[in-house]
Amino acid sequence: MSTIDIDRVRAETPGCEKIIHFNNAGASLPPEPVYRAVTRHLALERRIGGYEAEERARDLLEGFYTSFAGLLHCDPREIAYVENATRAWDMLFYSVPLRKGDVILTSRAEYVSNYLAFLHRGRRCGAVVEVVPDDETGQLSLEAMEKMSDARVKLIAVTHVPTQGGLVNPAADVGKIARKHGILYLLDACQSVGQIPLDVEAVGCDMLSGTGRKFLRGPRGTGFLYVRRSLIDKLDPPFIDLHSATWIDGRSYEIRKDARRFENWESFVAGRVGLAAAVDYAMAVGLENICRRVKALARSLRERLAEIPGVAVCDLGVEKSGIVTFVKDEIERFCRELAAE
Repeated sequence: MSTIDIDRVRAETPGCEKIIHFNNAGASLPPEPVYRAVTRHLALERRIGGYEAEERARDLLEGFYTSFAGLLHCDPREIAYVENATRAWDMLFYSVPLRKGDVILTSRAEYVSNYLAFLHRGRRCGAVVEVVPDDETGQLSLEAMEKMSDARVKLIAVTHVPTQGGLVNPAADVGKIARKHGILYLLDACQSVGQIPLDVEAVGCDMLSGTGRKFLRGPRGTGFLYVRRSLIDKLDPPFIDLHSATWIDGRSYEIRKDARRFENWESFVAGRVGLAAAVDYAMAVGLENICRRVKALARSLRERLAEIPGVAVCDLGVEKSGIVTFVKDEIERFCRELAAE
């Protein structure tokens, strides 16, 4: 079993010299290869122009798709670059055909932005969102999801790792339920990609969205999506442009046959180059190694927090992530008093 060369990784993360950074669930400290990839391309843009720099970076930009295919164990044609995780998720969600009375199953731990989109589609087309209750551990109840997965359900959309509660939802077990009932499955992997190894075939999801800035340690303003090849032609993007589609004549056009139908022409080129570098860096370190390290640090933090009087760890689920949540008596009391004023 290989291990991480911690001294080397820290040396390649200059931020470690000055701070102890706990906000990886927001945005991680990027390693030096990511920084160099972004700044090198920006310097090229400054010297020769944006379009010319993009053309010179063509091989690197194409490498983005093969890097993510390796990360998620899929085909490069199933990958698209999008400017952030929310927009990636939106592009997938809003492309799913839904009608009045169709049901979307989700979990209690869903992101607010995603839930707002459920309600938005409900107003537009009459689709209904139903929330799967949690089980006794705090993760979504697989038993309840199985019972709720009837013919009305057209989409299961859940968050793999929420931003609170330390929870890792049982994504692969959800995938088994979705496949059993022939239901489309959209997984929000915003927090899980980069800290947990992901194999989309093993998870069983049809669609997946994620970001670069969190545990992948890539640039802000970068995101990606995965969509199963057999599903691509059945999804109609909420908008298209001259990158995602070809104009044939005054009355017709043809949409791309790969996942890049969800991209648009203008993008943060330096960010895409940097995100590819972040994936390559994570793959070189090893996702299994990263996962073990993250879980060990989180477990140690939970144990030491629990020893402090007045502190309660709030993490849920059978499997726990690198996100640690807790409350402290004085802070909780202060918040209650502030709310009462």
